[in-house]
Amino acid sequence: MSGEVSTEPTRRRLTPRQADTVRRLTDAAVEEVRDTGYEGLTVRNVARRAGVAPATAYTYFASKNHLITEVFWRRLSALPPVEPGGPAETGGDRDVTGRVERVLREIALLVSDEPELAAACTTAMLGTDPDVRELRARIGAAIRTRLRDALGDHDDPAVLGALELAYSGALLHAGMGYTSYTRMADRLAEMARLILPAGGRPGAR
Repeated sequence: MSGEVSTEPTRRRLTPRQADTVRRLTDAAVEEVRDTGYEGLTVRNVARRAGVAPATAYTYFASKNHLITEVFWRRLSALPPVEPGGPAETGGDRDVTGRVERVLREIALLVSDEPELAAACTTAMLGTDPDVRELRARIGAAIRTRLRDALGDHDDPAVLGALELAYSGALLHAGMGYTSYTRMADRLAEMARLILPAGGRPGAR
């Protein structure tokens, strides 16, 4: 489809001009969160900062939760692909835990250096409107793919599920203020070592 970007957002495919508008809005949302926090954030104020009419902003983002979830999704999508793990005879058995730790750490660190944005993302991704639910499903699928690639030959549904729960639980734990988002990355690495003991062999002791 000539003239269209390859990224498809939750509502429509975008022309380059539309994609630039969305980029300006997501960039402005990050700046607005830094200044006002999640509670003070509105789509209207983000639109003003981005130099976009509020009505135009609402054609792309139904709510501030949708907008902030899009910020997280874009950062996650920008991560480089995970190098799939090799078979055990080539050292994959020894390296799998390290690969999983790196994947969990890089996801945790997407917003950890910006506490206001991190807290906003945690709250926004729990939103119930349809656009947030769709993005949340995409985020979950992308995280699952990254973890599966890191596990390589050791991909096991029970282990994969435990790692996903570890990430979502750590995110909620940080969002409730029980730990910092920076510390969350270290905690996730610790949990990966507990879930994948004995050199990364699921089920090994």
